[in-house]
Amino acid sequence: MKKMCFRIAALALLAVVLAGSAFAAQVLVPVGQAVGLALETDGLTVAGFDEELGQGAKTAGLKPGDVIIQADGQPVTHAEALRALTQRAKEQIVLTVLRNGCEENLTVPLQSDGANKRLGVLVREGITGVGTVTYYDPSTGAFGALGHGVGDGQGTLLPLHSGKVLAAEVASVKKGRVGTPGQLMGAFQETEQIGELCKNTPCGVFGTSASGWSGIALPVAETEQMHTGPAVILSNVSGTQVQEYSVEILKLYPGEKACGRNMLLHVTDPELLEATGGIVQGMSGSPILQDGRIIGAVTHVLVNDPTTGYGIFIENMLEAAA
Repeated sequence: MKKMCFRIAALALLAVVLAGSAFAAQVLVPVGQAVGLALETDGLTVAGFDEELGQGAKTAGLKPGDVIIQADGQPVTHAEALRALTQRAKEQIVLTVLRNGCEENLTVPLQSDGANKRLGVLVREGITGVGTVTYYDPSTGAFGALGHGVGDGQGTLLPLHSGKVLAAEVASVKKGRVGTPGQLMGAFQETEQIGELCKNTPCGVFGTSASGWSGIALPVAETEQMHTGPAVILSNVSGTQVQEYSVEILKLYPGEKACGRNMLLHVTDPELLEATGGIVQGMSGSPILQDGRIIGAVTHVLVNDPTTGYGIFIENMLEAAA
């Protein structure tokens, strides 16, 4: 029997927060399927500091969320490269970092750890998690997911170098409660790639898939076709099953271009409320349908009311993907 190795990951790719469309004639397949998303970044993201050896890096101005792209003028693509350049340096090393979209050079003193030189910095090579695919275009193989970007935890988008989409399934659910967002836990097989990522934007992550996802294509809604009232979302909260759940659109913000907060919605479906408590981390990207059209995707959950959250207009996702 072939051994199947799955990686378990939290479906944490969901943000938490206290005129006519040019795409109106387009038809897309609404998906709602959970997938593994493995993003490789241009550089290494600073995740934290060693308690004993990291003081010099802190004093030099390095901050969590900085993306190290060079060390002493040499490109840094993985942790081993940074380690080798650190050993080659003398008493200090010049790190080029990306911060808020701008490059900055920081001179960081090196610390001694026996025979080795140390930066005292904890770095992360890309990020891996599980999110939800919003739509798929069978004519081009293009898809969009999440409805918001993947960030560094400090409000800055991770610079995407490349990425993979992996087959996944939902293994368990932590229900959302007032003050504590819930979470889906997913399992994905790292060798089972079903697509590639090419863009990480404030309005979602985008890529292509040759195999894609099946379903009935629906038209993309124009802004004036959306309205408050009943709607449904497609979401995968158990195994690989995608199911339709009822929601209520409470407010629309047609003039708001900020990604992720174009509509306010409330979960009304008893089955979904029983299973998850409402909107939970990992449902981000679940397509929102109304009157036989795709109007958007779930993006945020309100910390103090897990039954309520925000969504993005589908037209904003398509503009970001173009």
